[in-house]
Amino acid sequence: MTTSLDFATLTEGYARGTFTPQDIVALVYDRIADMGERPVWVSLRSREDALARAAQAPRGPLYGLPFAVKDNIDVAGLATTCACPDFASVPARSATAVERLEAAGAIVIGKTNLDQFATGLVGTRSPYGIPVSTFNSEYISGGSSSGSAVAVASGLVSFALGTDTAGSGRVPAAFNNIVGLKPTKGLISARGLVPACRTQDTISIFALTTSDAYAAFDVAAAFDADDCYARNLQQRTAPPLPVGALRLGVPKMPLEFFGDADSATLYEAGIERARELGAVIVAFDFTPFQRAAQLLYQGPWVAERLAAIKDFARAKPQSIHDVVRGIIVGAERLTAVDAFEGFYSLAECIRQADAEWQTIDMMMLPTAATSYKVSDVLADPVRLNSNLGLYTNFVNLMDLSALAVPAGLRPDGLPFGITLLGRALTDHGLAAFGDKMHRALSQARLGALDTHLNATPPYARRSEAAQKIAIAVVGAHLTGQPLNGQLLERNAHFVRTAKTAPGYSFYALANTTPAKPGLVYDGRGAGGVDVEIWEMDAGGFGSFVALIPPPLGVGTLLLADGTTVKGFVCEAHAVTDAIDITEWGGWRRWLASRA
Repeated sequence: MTTSLDFATLTEGYARGTFTPQDIVALVYDRIADMGERPVWVSLRSREDALARAAQAPRGPLYGLPFAVKDNIDVAGLATTCACPDFASVPARSATAVERLEAAGAIVIGKTNLDQFATGLVGTRSPYGIPVSTFNSEYISGGSSSGSAVAVASGLVSFALGTDTAGSGRVPAAFNNIVGLKPTKGLISARGLVPACRTQDTISIFALTTSDAYAAFDVAAAFDADDCYARNLQQRTAPPLPVGALRLGVPKMPLEFFGDADSATLYEAGIERARELGAVIVAFDFTPFQRAAQLLYQGPWVAERLAAIKDFARAKPQSIHDVVRGIIVGAERLTAVDAFEGFYSLAECIRQADAEWQTIDMMMLPTAATSYKVSDVLADPVRLNSNLGLYTNFVNLMDLSALAVPAGLRPDGLPFGITLLGRALTDHGLAAFGDKMHRALSQARLGALDTHLNATPPYARRSEAAQKIAIAVVGAHLTGQPLNGQLLERNAHFVRTAKTAPGYSFYALANTTPAKPGLVYDGRGAGGVDVEIWEMDAGGFGSFVALIPPPLGVGTLLLADGTTVKGFVCEAHAVTDAIDITEWGGWRRWLASRA
């Protein structure tokens, strides 16, 4: 079977009955066996476990799509190592992003290799081996999300989660001819992510196409009260950026390519391609962005890497890769004064950059100025790594969104990539233009595969004008509960969590299968009951409500924040023989107490 694992191919194949998710999972494990587990993978789910999960996958928007997870993100039952064996622990619960993707039908295959503790842009700092470019094994794969990018580009999974602090979700995309989505910070929950720099980290997504990356993003992105840096989903709506009259910024100053004339030529070709697509090219001052980039490793933010693992670093320093240890343990010298001075410098850069953003809608930069051989990086690990971050390090510090897309092949056959950057919350605007740029390439390949981009559908954002109806669920329809699939089958999208206002009592109903609660407004209850709010279109809402059996129904709930929403309510007569569980504050906590 030579099946491409892009979303469109698999979705169409499942719809036609050409193959099943079990067939695709079996194909994935065959490909991994042919290629070898190392150095791409740190750990795999057993083939039997993955096949069983494929057979039971919810028929959500990501139904049957295999994916990989960078090994600094938790997957229940698989060790999280951060590429440091002595640091390993086995989580009981998956990261929020992984939970949401699995609930939408995607299937975790395993955990991928990385630069240890996500410290590096090269992919060479791991005891599990060195992933290499899928185009030339003498060259680096990029990092720190090395294994995730190689797994996608090699056709082992449909998409993969990485992380991005300084460019780890973009540089490996460029070096392997795939798409790397670095969303606005806080849109994808970081609960379950071992932090590198907690204030700057974001989970990123690698995929073969822009459409695929954003389909996964639309599922993974949701407000999570358990992540104190999360942004509320309702606050992430931004006007779409113009396309026809797009003001595309390119730096006024000559860019540094470290002697790589071929990459410089491809960047100039990218500018001309953007102009042909209707963009107005605007020269801007890159200086404040360049100054901010220097702060990430030369300023106090490196101390966040020590804060993330300080107990381990002090107890077992020899367990840490030599180069990584030098960076992380070296942060001991930094003081609170250094931190505040860094904050002031960054604020000045951001204020100066604001003036540049008034003249452009987005900017386009090389993802990386050049690429390096593995042997060269091993001989000069710090300087060459720093060179790779020249056009990436400032992005999270300045709260920008970014999308890395392929931009052609150099004469030596290595891929080159560009990154489109926008202000916070312009993620989908980047997607629209990024997809056009990718498709404008002649005979663009998907990763290192023989499949071409023109065989897949172009990016199309879900219409914001489509009527959406919100509904609050309180029990068996919550994420991970037995009836949640009824929402996913209707392409419902999770919006946020909330609590009911005072006056509501909450009951565990008797003789229901699966077990269900009942929410009743009696004016006496303490309220504060956890709910999840989901959205779906009118047709989906109608068919969903038709499934609700008495004594349950849909009414209007008053939430603790003073807003109202349609939600599950229960007829009062049904709670006469039920157990009052209001004090537990939610269905999951009640179930946990019984377990």
